Amino acid sequence: MKRLDCLIIALAFAAPAAFAGEKEALRDLLDYFLAHADERAAHERFWGEDLVYTSSSGARFGKAEILAGMQDESAAEPADDSPMYSADAVDIRLYDDIAVVAFRLVANETDGGVLNYFNTGTFAYRDGRWVAIAWQATRIPQSEN
Repeated sequence: MKRLDCLIIALAFAAPAAFAGEKEALRDLLDYFLAHADERAAHERFWGEDLVYTSSSGARFGKAEILAGMQDESAAEPADDSPMYSADAVDIRLYDDIAVVAFRLVANETDGGVLNYFNTGTFAYRDGRWVAIAWQATRIPQSEN
């Protein structure tokens, strides 16, 4: 077999393994972010500087606005009424140094209520890490949960 043929075969088997590792890294990043969504540091790490975020209410803003809306963690006690977030039905698609992550966000409120959102994030691989550069959130009506 020619060397080029061997290289092509080796790369064909290596690519799925590399993608699996990147999918796992993105899932870990998402899970960590959702578990620490009330922490400024988690937002600073998760969002890219050039983020375009479209909220479930239709507002559009960037990372600076998200961070400006957060409490200074050193100045206040963490809120006990923050929902607990988790991701369900996570679908991660890799396109070289870009990834699309679509999932159902489940917000378990402290009063027992549950809200569900469809979220889609676009991530770019920059400086050795994934960052979210675009985000879309859509609230799922209670009748469809």
